[in-house]
Amino acid sequence: MEALPRAENPNPLQGANLCSRLFFWWLNPLFIAGHKRKLEEDDMYKVLPEDSSERLGEELQWYWEKEVQKAKKAARTPHLTKAIILCYWKSYLVFGLFTLIEETLKIIQPIFLGKIINYFENFDPLDTVALNFAYGYTAALSVCTLILAIMHHLYFYHVQRAGMKLRVAMCHMIYQKALRLSNSAMAKTTTGQIVNLLSNDVNKFDQVTIFLHFLWAGPLQAIAVTVLLWIEIGPSCLAGMAVLIILLPLQTCIGRWFSSFRSRTAAFTDVRIRTMNEVITGIKIIKMYAWEKAFADLVNTIRRKEISTVLKSSYLRGLNLASFFVASKITVFMTFMTYVLLGNVISASRVFVAVSLYGAVRLTVTLFFPAAIERASEAVVSIRRIKVKDASQY
Repeated sequence: MEALPRAENPNPLQGANLCSRLFFWWLNPLFIAGHKRKLEEDDMYKVLPEDSSERLGEELQWYWEKEVQKAKKAARTPHLTKAIILCYWKSYLVFGLFTLIEETLKIIQPIFLGKIINYFENFDPLDTVALNFAYGYTAALSVCTLILAIMHHLYFYHVQRAGMKLRVAMCHMIYQKALRLSNSAMAKTTTGQIVNLLSNDVNKFDQVTIFLHFLWAGPLQAIAVTVLLWIEIGPSCLAGMAVLIILLPLQTCIGRWFSSFRSRTAAFTDVRIRTMNEVITGIKIIKMYAWEKAFADLVNTIRRKEISTVLKSSYLRGLNLASFFVASKITVFMTFMTYVLLGNVISASRVFVAVSLYGAVRLTVTLFFPAAIERASEAVVSIRRIKVKDASQY
């Protein structure tokens, strides 16, 4: 007997109102069900029509075919990156406004905090005007915190969804191409290589969309923070910002190394999967002639090279994270050491404002910015590998 089709739950996001979308209330029924019992497959919501594989894949395929036609007319090589940009740049550009608002609020918050602390430093119980201003600054700080929390979660939800759409569209194109491979192409491509593309390479698109906007937001925020710190503590801020500026070229170089290591890792993975596919196909002959040890050594050698490259990438990733944790301490130390040596007196309001501003720019410049370079480098390598597999049809 054939299995009965599973009744799909309608997605509550389709009919959700503005407040439900802002605060993710449309997920409450799923959370309540998960609190009462273990979630099952039947509890999952139906995929939205705009997120379906068929729709996303056909949309990206249309832009890719258009790019191929343009490349033929111009006698050049088609670029898959151009097709992806033309397909998604409008929707992804809107998410840049989320980034702009969020990073602006992170800069404004320390200013209000400094005003509040300055009120308590110069406290006068008879000054009602200063008290009213303090209430206003407190209210503004609370509103900024609330808006920042809402914008932060909305941004990461939507950019992750954008990455999911790109990944699903690329999987659809790869699968459709695999069904149309000619005999000559099948001789050059193994099942393992296609599985590697679908399991490893496309996953990079989920990650690159999260941090990509910080490639422009990071430098802009660093400039804005430098101006505010100059107004607050004068030229001493340059000592701290110099530390962050020194890290930028270092992180750029690390991003290039990530791209190189990613290419080498993918090449070793392809060789290992192809070798394993050949071993499994001819396992009877290998057993007949007792070649198990020879082929095991061959696979182990390829695997050791692959692990060695992955290990180097992990060292670089650790160096990036180390720069994130160390940068904050060094920038604050260099800033206030220079501030004191110039004959200034440290106050609580200046310290809190400077530390808060450095905290805001540290997260963007020393964590999100290098992560954007790293993920963009890996995504470029993945696009190049997918394009090589897909271009043979044309």
